[in-house]
Amino acid sequence: MPGTRSSRTLLRQEVVEGIKRYILRERLRPGDPLPTEPALCEALGASRSSVREAIKILDALDIVDVRHGHGTYVGRLSLSALVESLTFRGLLSPGDDFQVLADLVDVRELFERGMAERIVSSLSGEQLDTLDSLVQTMRETGAGDGSGFVAADRAFHALLIAPVGNDLIGQLSMAFWDVYTIVAPHLDGFTHADELSTISAHQSLVDAARAEDTTAFLKALEEHYAPVRRRVCEARARDDAAS
Repeated sequence: MPGTRSSRTLLRQEVVEGIKRYILRERLRPGDPLPTEPALCEALGASRSSVREAIKILDALDIVDVRHGHGTYVGRLSLSALVESLTFRGLLSPGDDFQVLADLVDVRELFERGMAERIVSSLSGEQLDTLDSLVQTMRETGAGDGSGFVAADRAFHALLIAPVGNDLIGQLSMAFWDVYTIVAPHLDGFTHADELSTISAHQSLVDAARAEDTTAFLKALEEHYAPVRRRVCEARARDDAAS
């Protein structure tokens, strides 16, 4: 039986790789239809059950999109699987929680610091106005509102890096942002002063970009992420003291 299970796993993985190779070979794009199940079976020399299992795996990874009653299409190729994996790792235990948060803060800041000059030079007047309005939304809703504040914060960072035109960095940055917002509530201690500091740092980012001042932009980024790092350190210290 163990040998049979290993053979089935190997065959299923071969079919997964075969479908991926087909997508690449045919130069399919997100939203393009895949062949029918019988056609895939014939093309790959695989059984219907193996193809179905492979499709389920690829669907979970967002490489394909199964639309019941319509067919199977090339997926959005998003980073949803990465988000799920990192979120679970962050929630698995307190120690991992704080380490994941610290790592996520480093990565998010690394992206934005590394692209600072390009961000400052690429943002249009209209985009800067939108960033200003998002900061105003944060100011009006406040962190206590929850969804409104968080949605404006996410939209702000998405728009901040959008003009750079690097889709991969954009997806990664938002994936790390999404993981952070899921795990971050375990930190506690987000005070009114932290809220005001967060809003002020976002406004400073917009002002620096509008003035095309990269140095001021970098300083605003440091001010934005410093309180988050402090909260991570304080949460870790509380956890260590409790244990």
